[in-house]
Amino acid sequence: MVFLHLQPSPRGMESMIWIYNVNQQHFMTQKEKIKSILSDIRFWILLFFVLRLIGITNAPLEVGHNWRQSLTNMIARNFLEGNPNILYPQIDMAGNQPGIIGSEFPFFNYLIFLTSYAFHYSHWYGRLINLVVSSIGIYFFYLLIEKISTRKIAFSASIVLLSSIWFAFSRKIMPDTFSVSLVLIGLYYGYMYVSTGSLVKLFLFFLFATSGMLCKIPSLSLISVISILVIVKEVSTYRKLMVLLSASVSLIIVSLWYFYWVPYLVNTYHYQLYFPKGLLEGFKEIIPLMPQFFEKFYFSSLYSYIALIFFIAGLFFIFRSNNLYLKTGILIITITFLIFILKTGSVFPLHNYYIIPFTPVMSFIAGYGLSRFPAKYLYMPLILISLEGIANQQHDFFIKKSERYKLSLEDITDKNINKNEFVIINGGQSPQDIYFAHRKGWTIDNTWLRKEELNHLYQSGAAFLIIDKNTFPTTIGYYPIIFSDSNYAIYKLK
Repeated sequence: MVFLHLQPSPRGMESMIWIYNVNQQHFMTQKEKIKSILSDIRFWILLFFVLRLIGITNAPLEVGHNWRQSLTNMIARNFLEGNPNILYPQIDMAGNQPGIIGSEFPFFNYLIFLTSYAFHYSHWYGRLINLVVSSIGIYFFYLLIEKISTRKIAFSASIVLLSSIWFAFSRKIMPDTFSVSLVLIGLYYGYMYVSTGSLVKLFLFFLFATSGMLCKIPSLSLISVISILVIVKEVSTYRKLMVLLSASVSLIIVSLWYFYWVPYLVNTYHYQLYFPKGLLEGFKEIIPLMPQFFEKFYFSSLYSYIALIFFIAGLFFIFRSNNLYLKTGILIITITFLIFILKTGSVFPLHNYYIIPFTPVMSFIAGYGLSRFPAKYLYMPLILISLEGIANQQHDFFIKKSERYKLSLEDITDKNINKNEFVIINGGQSPQDIYFAHRKGWTIDNTWLRKEELNHLYQSGAAFLIIDKNTFPTTIGYYPIIFSDSNYAIYKLK
């Protein structure tokens, strides 16, 4: 037997080493690319954007806040079908009255109207508009926090905010995260003006801050932080005055809407969306609801107990630090927000979305606490926070089959009721049913389904009575029925 002993030549060994090094470099390059992508907040904003596209074309039928979303759409649809004057938002459940309502400035509704004007009306446009603007708002939140602290805090805070109450409400047909997003964009440009002196940045601050506060005045609590400029020595007096002057003009515009125009609309047309309270009155309303009040802070805001732990840790580290500007800024926003809470009274503890203007602050504080976590393990708590936040809100993405029958109502009314005829529907105080009926008239409780009450509304101009059988299965015998199926009955009022 002959044994051949093969040994690689020096040239062959060099080739093998070269190939090994190339493979290693390729592997490291791929690993670095993945690491670069995962550490880029834009990747996570896009990922959360895609997740929230689930059910994006749903009509406002989800159990939570369907009435508020229906009202938003109702105002937008009336801009499309009636008077498109943005100063006169209009609702459908004012009976034979014009239905002009004193509400927040309807910029969000108007964007839905403009989209509908271009593409034909659909129930879900507001969801997509809000999702796009709220995603952009997160990015500017990240940029702002990165400027005032560190990239690590900014990244952690943005992930916390993405999975907070923001996760569900940024795809609802409501102006809350939309408004806060505009304010966050404005604050970023305000900071950039202070840093660079660019008048374009100052104008963008004014434009976005004003628009955000007009859409929802509680967003003003975030803008209040610019008052800290008074004690910041590093900023020139001229730039301080320019920012404060711009903010003052913004506040004048916002005040004209909320404290002059809205009272005029209410006094003239007698419909009001919100009912502000005196500070003492609001305090008295909140006291019996303290468990619900605290719940908004320890759960409804972040939707994660893990995030809450880091929020508490962040508070500890912030107030142990020597950063006077940071502590003062948080204190200013908190005090301003508490004033708004008192002005809402019982509404704040009873409605979870009123915490949204303060959620970016809580997310920043949680991000501050997370920044003390070792960098190589930081993804672990962030993933857990995200999973917990999503799990606590995923139900809001799906419509119960038991609610889908309401989508048939407009077809039923189109076949049986003329567009210009007034209706009564047993939808209670919610505008949802009359919105899906796509008619104007009255929405009443089942307790009002008495002949005397209905005859009174008939004298006021009501022509038809629509009954949702799912809430009132009893047949009404004193009016002729012109339509009936398993869900609805329509009666001709005579």
